[in-house]
Amino acid sequence: MAKSPMDTLQLSYIQIAIAFLLFAQAKSTTEHTSTPQPNDTNTTCMASERSALLAFRAGLSDPANLLSSWKGDDCCGWKGVYCSNRTGHVVKLDLQGSGYTIDSDSRKVLAGNISSSLLGLQHLRYLDLSFNEFDKMQIPEFIGSLHKLRYLDLSMSMFIGRIPPQLGNLSNLQYSTDIMWLSRLTSLEHLDMTYVDLSAIVHWLPVVNMLPTLKFLFLTSCQLRTSPESLQLSNLTSLETLFLVGNQFHQRSTPNWFWDLTSLKYLDISYNGFYGPFLDEIGNMTSMVELHLSANSLVGMMPSNMKNLCNLEVLYSYTSNINGSITELLHRLPNCSRNKLQKLDLSDSNLTVSLPTAPVQALSNLSWLVLDHNKLTGHLPLWIGELTELTILDLNSNNLDGVIHEGHLSRLDMLDSFILSHNSITITVSPTWVPPFSLRILHLRSCQLGPKFPMWLRWQTHLWNLDISNTSINDIVPGWFWIGASSAEYLNIRNNQISGVLPSTMEFMRGVVMDFSSNQLDGPIPKLPSNLTSFDLSGNRVIGPLPLDFGAPGLRTLLLYNNMISGAIPSSLCSLRALRLLDLSRNGLNGSITDCLVNESSTNMTGLGIANLSLRNNNLSGEFPSLLQKCPRLIFLDLGHDQFSGTLPAWIGEKLLSLSFLRLRSNTFYGPIPVELSKLVNLQYLDLAYNNISGSIPRSIFSPTGMAQTRDKTDYLQYTSSSEFGVGQNQLVDYTVNFTVLTKGQERLYTGEIIYMVNLDLSCNSITGEIPAEIGTLVELKNLNLSSNNFNGKIPENIGALVQVESLDLSQNELSGEIPSSLSALTSLSRLNLFFNNLEGKIPAGNQLQTLEDQASIYIGNAGLCGPPLSRKCSQPEPIPGESHRDAGDGDMVSFFVATGSRYVMGLWVVFCTFLFKRRWRASWYSLCDNLYNRVYVQVIVTWASLRGKLNG
Repeated sequence: MAKSPMDTLQLSYIQIAIAFLLFAQAKSTTEHTSTPQPNDTNTTCMASERSALLAFRAGLSDPANLLSSWKGDDCCGWKGVYCSNRTGHVVKLDLQGSGYTIDSDSRKVLAGNISSSLLGLQHLRYLDLSFNEFDKMQIPEFIGSLHKLRYLDLSMSMFIGRIPPQLGNLSNLQYSTDIMWLSRLTSLEHLDMTYVDLSAIVHWLPVVNMLPTLKFLFLTSCQLRTSPESLQLSNLTSLETLFLVGNQFHQRSTPNWFWDLTSLKYLDISYNGFYGPFLDEIGNMTSMVELHLSANSLVGMMPSNMKNLCNLEVLYSYTSNINGSITELLHRLPNCSRNKLQKLDLSDSNLTVSLPTAPVQALSNLSWLVLDHNKLTGHLPLWIGELTELTILDLNSNNLDGVIHEGHLSRLDMLDSFILSHNSITITVSPTWVPPFSLRILHLRSCQLGPKFPMWLRWQTHLWNLDISNTSINDIVPGWFWIGASSAEYLNIRNNQISGVLPSTMEFMRGVVMDFSSNQLDGPIPKLPSNLTSFDLSGNRVIGPLPLDFGAPGLRTLLLYNNMISGAIPSSLCSLRALRLLDLSRNGLNGSITDCLVNESSTNMTGLGIANLSLRNNNLSGEFPSLLQKCPRLIFLDLGHDQFSGTLPAWIGEKLLSLSFLRLRSNTFYGPIPVELSKLVNLQYLDLAYNNISGSIPRSIFSPTGMAQTRDKTDYLQYTSSSEFGVGQNQLVDYTVNFTVLTKGQERLYTGEIIYMVNLDLSCNSITGEIPAEIGTLVELKNLNLSSNNFNGKIPENIGALVQVESLDLSQNELSGEIPSSLSALTSLSRLNLFFNNLEGKIPAGNQLQTLEDQASIYIGNAGLCGPPLSRKCSQPEPIPGESHRDAGDGDMVSFFVATGSRYVMGLWVVFCTFLFKRRWRASWYSLCDNLYNRVYVQVIVTWASLRGKLNG
């Protein structure tokens, strides 16, 4: 056989070999296959073929004993072996792997080598070895010698390398998936190359054009890059089905070779990068039954000659840019030949204006009407209720309004999916109305259902996916709702005013994802459904302790924050090995966190898998939880505003190597900062404020690359900081991690954008020593707060290297010396606090420093400073403490009063922090107040005496 240029064809996915499962035709009407019974005397196994099968088995690995029946003399009774009733020859070998089982992670597959002993089965016409694991093995060339083979399936069996050209010898093969040797397959009718990498083949179409009998052509996701404009002489006159989905054409949609194939019945060119207007050639495809144009860059209105497509049953053109009237488009649909159109999907196509008020004849037999994510306005017309064959109605995310009543719904007996979310529609029906349909999917998010619980929902007992979030329901949840919703795997009732208690039978519900957040549900938390993976009960009034048995071993997300849960955290949380996100913040939990045993062998030696843990704003106490040593994947940890105490253990830097966000604010931790924190190379947020941390700052702590180097925040941080679970457009359990940051003089709540915050806050502790010069390496810092400590020495000269810093607070320390001139280079700086230190010298000038608000208040309590914005000039001597006459110091005092009046809130914070954590400053504060009183009193008396003298004079 001559070498073809396609001999170099390589497979892009090693699990793809030859074909997907395809149906074979019989070549002869006289010879057929059957499965004989073991004692069938009419069919006996050929000895030579039995030997060939046994030799074939000997080369295989069969860990699941799939071929355990291959024993005895009659091979025609073996599993997967089929013999001809007429001749007794083996004609079919079906050894498809069974894939993953429900109760096991292992596959029941064959592996090993495919022996050439199969050549002993020269009458074999059907060979299926798909879904096995012939890892790192090429497709055997000898298969090309099985000349009678008409069906070959080697797909999903992890073959690698090129497809052997010897397969071109299979001239009787009717179903295959390669084009290297197509010219010799004159009987080929069905060609499926799905997922095969054909990017290296430029002239693929002329090869396909050599198959005059071809009826079905599947070239989905083949990485094709060119689609020729035309064929000079087309042999594809029998082609009925063409799938060109998901390639990389990126060219105009016309001219193109497939528009000349007027025999086509099924055409799918979705996801190809075609661009340009919707073309008139569509009107020539009069045989078309299904037309898929979705997810290209086609623009403009559909052509008017689309009315010629009298056989059209399915039209998909979602994610296009029609950018026109929905009324005009609907009137361009074909209404000939008894209205065959059944499915219409025009979602996300920039369709405008309102739906037509009069019925559209072309839609009378419609079963799917999908118009979501457009710009439709106005009311839902009554003729929608006349589409009696409708099973899916999806108008999600438009601008529809008005009222829907029984007249819209009473004839929709076949309705299965009813999706109206993100519109301003009010659904008003009689409390006694019984809907004719039984829905599986119901999405009414942001519609108006309340204030009473919609009674018609009690008849929907087969729901699989229910979303009635943000629907203004202000009512007690009825018992029948829990019964009806027990079949739903995806259940969302968030953001209403629903009250009542969770049912005690909740464990028997089928829920996989449940979102009950932002309601008024109370009572205890019952045992959860066994299949539950994500549960959001935040923002309710749940009371009592956490359950001793959660009952959901596969739980990945558990959000219970902002409730009234009390008691200790039970050790049962340790049984939730799949848990990734846990937020118990803003409750009344107390006590210490008890450690629990983790069976390392059952978790692949990685302990617990939690990545995001928030326990802030509770009353938890005890030392830093030793349980966290078993959480090596932890990225976000928030233990702020609790009552934890003790020293910070060194193992934080040794066991929690994935940690990026550590917030221990407002506890009573004491002792030094562990030098081992320097091992947390991903750390970008460290908040130890309002504790009793002492000692100096270890210089090595400034080594984390999370604060020193720019990182791509689109990777694991985005994944672990948020959690969205749902189906399709119905996102449930929409959660974003949130941290509070004291920056720019106020506490701000950061949610999704927290992953971009680089923060170091050590304020309100008892840290001593100098500020290490290494702080200048943390060039990604946006917030640096070292205030209310006992730092001494000078401000590091390289402080100006913090080019990203927006808020810098070094106030209430014992810093001395001059202010570094490099501060003026901080162009991102919008907040600076240096007050109450021992700084001296001239205040640096710079455009950025001069733009800060309340400039005088920045330098209060630094008697040795001079120059603008202070009134004290640098040529004047330093003020003498206790001096009563007006001098430059009086200007500072005036600035102090002005600043105090304008920044009252900041002053309260300063007083609070000073009084609580600084005994020395508390005494100084009262001394200063006395001194101020005396000076003001003297100034008033002197001024008054002077005025009286002038008046008397």
